[in-house]
Amino acid sequence: MSKSPSTLPSPAFDDPKHHLRIYQGDCLEILSSIPENSVDLVFADPPYFLSNGGITCHAGKMVSVNKGAWDVSKGPDSNHAFNTAWLAACQRVLKPNGGIWVSGTSHVIHSVGFAMQQLGFKLLNDISWVKPNPPPNLSCRYFTHATETIIWAAKSSKSRHTFNYKLMKEANRGKQMKSVWEIRPPESWEKKFGKHPTQKPVALLERILLASSNEGDLVLDPFLGGGTTLLAAFRLRRHALGCELSAEFLTLSLRRICSNLVQVDLSLTCVQFSLDPFSDSVDRSDRAAAPDPSFRAEQANAFSSRFALANRLACEGRNLSSIYPGATDSRSDRKNSNVSPHLQLVQQERRFYFIGHAKREVIFSVLADSLDEARQKFRASGRPDSDALFIIKTETEIYLA
Repeated sequence: MSKSPSTLPSPAFDDPKHHLRIYQGDCLEILSSIPENSVDLVFADPPYFLSNGGITCHAGKMVSVNKGAWDVSKGPDSNHAFNTAWLAACQRVLKPNGGIWVSGTSHVIHSVGFAMQQLGFKLLNDISWVKPNPPPNLSCRYFTHATETIIWAAKSSKSRHTFNYKLMKEANRGKQMKSVWEIRPPESWEKKFGKHPTQKPVALLERILLASSNEGDLVLDPFLGGGTTLLAAFRLRRHALGCELSAEFLTLSLRRICSNLVQVDLSLTCVQFSLDPFSDSVDRSDRAAAPDPSFRAEQANAFSSRFALANRLACEGRNLSSIYPGATDSRSDRKNSNVSPHLQLVQQERRFYFIGHAKREVIFSVLADSLDEARQKFRASGRPDSDALFIIKTETEIYLA
């Protein structure tokens, strides 16, 4: 990634290892500070200006189409002036052979295409993204909206744009890929941290990046939204930077990206515990036969295995009740505090794991009552805050059933 001028604000997120960076702010201000001719590819999903008080259907329910103040139309002339301004800013930072993709519905895409022609972009294709099983049209006065248009263009008529033709042909089973793409909307796993109202599926961005960029290329998204462009770039070994004005959507982007960056195996290497003699479950009368020692050993081994598994599940943030009937973590305690009095608490701890900024592994772990206490202990170990990129907190409560 090219070195940015000092006028750029401090990034809200910066991962030098994978060359991923996010800035929070107005994209026009941020784009003006990015070096000229430094970006290989732009993907933009600008406001559609369709938040007009109308209704649509989502999950079988009638819902408003309003997405926020950022999506409210200010009139055709103002909308077109805005599209022209951000397109010109993207054109400035594109390399001579760079390309740009812009997605939109009929509310905005015609303005985008016209502005591109006014600015001297070279139009390459208009892709029809077909969405299987689209929501029905509730008014019954229009055809069901089932597509979005994505315009692909090069910086200028002199650009020798990148197109990985053979790769696209292979992906299409040996036939030339057409400009009609049928790709499902975002899958459930793409929305587990929340969703953006115009979120694009990872599969769509991956096809765009594979078609028109190469590994190591710098990809820019001036309207980052839910972070799909950066996520696809990371998965395909592209460098990427994004701009996002909304703090809410910036948080969503960070959660999605960080969940893919952090892949740490937290393993339990040793477990030591002791059990009091069995009481209620053992008949100590003369008529009862002495317990079989091998049976006791099997019970202890079984508990040891379940104990280790419980620790692993806790590290992964999963509910302990799947292996310990009645076992709870902090989340289930909030939902149901009626823990049986017959259960014996055998372990309770809160541990913080610090993941390295340069080397993605656990560089420090500590038991602490709060994040502030854990960070104080981290600093006391002689490490600066900048050594850690992520902090993972696990809470474990294990009960003997």
